[in-house]
Amino acid sequence: MPAENPRPVRNLRWSIAVLLLLSTAVNYLDRNTLSALAETIRVDWGLDKETFTHGYSRVTAAFLFSYAIMYAVGGKLVDRLGTRLSLTVFASSWSAFTMLHGLAGSLGHLVVARFLLGTAQPANFPAGVKAVSEWFPMRERALGVGIFNAGTALGSVLAIVLSAWIAGRWGWRAAFVAAGILSFAWVAAWWAVYRVPRLHPRLTAEELALIEGDAPGGGGGAPPAVPLSRLLRMKETWGCIAARVMTDPISYFLSFWIPMYFQRERGFDLKQVGTFVWIPPLALFLGSLAGGAIPRLLVARGWTVNRARKTLQLAISCMVPLLCYAIVKAGSPALAIAILAAISFGHGAWGNITLPAEVFPKHVVGTVSGLGGCLGGLVGAVSQLTIAKMTLVSFTPAFAALGAIYFFGFFLVSALVGKLGVIRSVDGPAKA
Repeated sequence: MPAENPRPVRNLRWSIAVLLLLSTAVNYLDRNTLSALAETIRVDWGLDKETFTHGYSRVTAAFLFSYAIMYAVGGKLVDRLGTRLSLTVFASSWSAFTMLHGLAGSLGHLVVARFLLGTAQPANFPAGVKAVSEWFPMRERALGVGIFNAGTALGSVLAIVLSAWIAGRWGWRAAFVAAGILSFAWVAAWWAVYRVPRLHPRLTAEELALIEGDAPGGGGGAPPAVPLSRLLRMKETWGCIAARVMTDPISYFLSFWIPMYFQRERGFDLKQVGTFVWIPPLALFLGSLAGGAIPRLLVARGWTVNRARKTLQLAISCMVPLLCYAIVKAGSPALAIAILAAISFGHGAWGNITLPAEVFPKHVVGTVSGLGGCLGGLVGAVSQLTIAKMTLVSFTPAFAALGAIYFFGFFLVSALVGKLGVIRSVDGPAKA
């Protein structure tokens, strides 16, 4: 039992940010363990490549379908149940569903396990953004979300390294069990540590004042429920959704297609993929951190949140088309790796997932994040079919489309979301 008067912890919000980073890391570890072990499973089951590839597409489709739908539902549940309880329930569920993969004996079993995993995993993101809005003042939210979202790259790297190591010693089924155990361990830490700031026994009065300093009335009672129809009538909601719809397909492209790009167009074998292709995800990790750290430094120099964030977004939107042109002209695989790392860094720093926390009050951040993730996921699923057709000939059209998307995303954020760093009223006319 904790002491009656536990010792306060200075700068506790950064410990919360690390806990959220680990949440996303185990989420992506559980998600990507299957892709890391797919070929091992195929050989173990004695399936030919055509049969397995056809079945594997149904497995991934089942995940994306349930994932996209539950992103919206999960966001609403996060706002209704609260961050601590909702993430405990959903993380426990995805941990169990990950371990269920280890019992699979057929592609049909994997379809079921993957569909169930997709029902639980998306809640991590509206919950994480909501937790950042609860624990960080406005000027630090981009950095808080950047730390939280950096776990996607960390989990992707861990899935490759850890899954291969465990599967090589105890078999592929053990890798799923181990991933689920790690996620359950995180759940235990989350339940023990997380509280909203006003209820946390180790938060100092000074840090609480900092957190709530730009949120008048933030210490009041529970806010009233906001009808979804009200949110859907706000252009800011559609701006946040549009940012996800435009840029989430890029996330899926970087996650699912880059190893194939280096194998098909750069002549990498599997060993070279494992040796070098972790570099772009590492750059994505660093970009997610930089996407919050750079605006925070600019705000400290007197910039507004709006100016700092949009300047960075515009710079990235101008940089990425040049990088996409450069990668199709790159003469060596090493240069292509370096350019793709720069693209990944920019994608992480653009900060699409951060927007709701910079525009909406805390009690609807999960809902707005969920809506954006749902539609972004559905568009991302459809885009996979288009990317597949493109890449049968060349990856050049895919990179050309990627380079143009950021400008459209930036335009929609500027036109629909408007000024960042100003929380809108959701109970009446929007106001600063």
